[in-house]
Amino acid sequence: ILGVRDIHADHAASHIGKAQGIVTCLRATPYHSTRQKVLLPMDICMLHGVSQEDFIRGKQEKNVRDVIYDIASQAHIHLEHVR
Repeated sequence: ILGVRDIHADHAASHIGKAQGIVTCLRATPYHSTRQKVLLPMDICMLHGVSQEDFIRGKQEKNVRDVIYDIASQAHIHLEHVR
């Protein structure tokens, strides 16, 4: 947008975009859950023994929070790359 032509700026923007996408997905989880949809990675859910139904029912047990934490940690890793 600003006319910056730098490989490092492009790399940083890529990681920022990925982090923002992950956070947006997490923030939208309650909204989508009320509409019977879960858009989170099932491999991470299965790792913690969480089903789509757990999100749809709004459960807030430790394993559900662990799924959210693991996904949020991925966003944090992208921000660390930018730094």
